[in-house]
Amino acid sequence: MYKVMIIDDEPIIVEGLSKSIPWERWNCEVTGSALNGIEGLQLIEKQRPDIVITDISMPQMDGLAMIAALKSQYDNIEITILTGYRDFEYAQQAVRLGVTRLLLKPSKMDELEEAIQCMTERLRRHHAGQNITKPIGAGLSGQSQQTGSQGEKAETEAGSFIVKNAMAYIRGHYKEKLTLSEVADKTYVSQWHLSKLLNGHTGQSFSEILNTVRIEEAKKLLENPALRIGDIADEVGFLDMAHFSRVFKKICGISANEYRNQL
Repeated sequence: MYKVMIIDDEPIIVEGLSKSIPWERWNCEVTGSALNGIEGLQLIEKQRPDIVITDISMPQMDGLAMIAALKSQYDNIEITILTGYRDFEYAQQAVRLGVTRLLLKPSKMDELEEAIQCMTERLRRHHAGQNITKPIGAGLSGQSQQTGSQGEKAETEAGSFIVKNAMAYIRGHYKEKLTLSEVADKTYVSQWHLSKLLNGHTGQSFSEILNTVRIEEAKKLLENPALRIGDIADEVGFLDMAHFSRVFKKICGISANEYRNQL
């Protein structure tokens, strides 16, 4: 049986999808539902469903960020979006992230059934093409076993989307005592997976990225001779002057004072 998860902030839709569709026709079973994306992700981690039907405009979470997290972390999960959000660019991004079908509310029953048929056929093709037994817990390993260029492209798009969101969050919060854990929470993936994505896409660790952003901002502030270097270090998020000096020289090759004198 294929396990199905339904995520929507409208309880009547969750109940309607669960009860009105003859799931057994496609060898499917609804094993869980959630009324928001955060709850949905937590449930997905526990149940590891094969199919997810979800809205993308819900409280507490950016739907595209949720989809990127799912496609990046879980092997061969099939996703259909059911939404009232009519934005073409948003829809295009969802498709690039690997969504199987995007249906607009209210959807007709035959559209829903076609989406289920398509997702189960894709799952069957994948399972038929596997020559080795998938280890328990592989869905959380971050190592995709998707076959074909389409799956690989979707995984790459999802990873790029997550890294882009992570970099934006780092640039917006570099002054704070920022941790990898906090950024991972904001991009809805594990610390391990985010660390792997950042290194793969940028060639740098989280701490190296954060320090680079902070030093770039410090260089801008050094253009103002009225600002003390110690105050600049504090302004860009360093806890002490000695650490700032070490990082600045490592990245720039010269001290902050020498850099200012060159301006």
